[in-house]
Amino acid sequence: MHTPKPDALKALHDMLPNLQIDLIEAHLTQCRPDWRELDYVPAYSKLYFICEGEGWLKIGDREHRPKPGQLCLMPAHIRQSFSAIDGLPPFRKYWCHFTADVGSTGLFQWLETPGCLDVAEPERVTELFEALIACQRERSLSARLREKAALLELLAVVAERAAVRAGGRQAEDAERLSRIAAYIEERLHGPVTLEEIAKQVHLHPNYLIRYFKKHFGMTPLRYLNRKRMEKARFLLRATPFSIKEIAARTGFDDANHFAKAFRRESGSSPSAFRAKM
Repeated sequence: MHTPKPDALKALHDMLPNLQIDLIEAHLTQCRPDWRELDYVPAYSKLYFICEGEGWLKIGDREHRPKPGQLCLMPAHIRQSFSAIDGLPPFRKYWCHFTADVGSTGLFQWLETPGCLDVAEPERVTELFEALIACQRERSLSARLREKAALLELLAVVAERAAVRAGGRQAEDAERLSRIAAYIEERLHGPVTLEEIAKQVHLHPNYLIRYFKKHFGMTPLRYLNRKRMEKARFLLRATPFSIKEIAARTGFDDANHFAKAFRRESGSSPSAFRAKM
């Protein structure tokens, strides 16, 4: 398992509430001997779970000969190739096509993935692909939710073996987002303005708003309020502080104003939330 850089990991973690995933299709297929496509760049990502047979994949500059029991990720917007191998039985595999974006950026532009990996629980991976296949045949809301849950669990299997990218534009964004997050985190107890946040990363306030919406799906001040409510929930669970004291520690001069903001964010009053713990 890779150990990602703390700044990059923190930035990606904060963006995950803005993760959007959509299944395009999922199937179990016995590949033909002429299964083959070379040097193309799909607009969607693919997962293959190899059941049996032989084949060849190329993902970017890396070549793979996946074995039965391996899960393979072929990310969107990466040049790739695949083919059966002459004289050998071709793959029988589960597969799905999907999109996964964090804000306006593809999830796998942030992650360095292994390409093909051995899975610890092949039976569970089989169940998840079967769930995807079954759900796509249904039109109900519950099927869409189960579909997303199964796809998320498959992506979690990949993420366990992935590292957050530490170079290029992602590294610059991660460093900038981490500085913003740290600045806000240190000031949850007091007033913070948009201009002050923008100054920390040398951005114009109007551009900072667009930048935040791109990466977090919300404005900086909405992000600030969400972080204040996260801290408030922690203090309600873990400390004996009064509601008034928690309000003060999360930047609210008035406990009633704090209670209204907490209810909007969490669906219950601070006292009711604490009573459920």
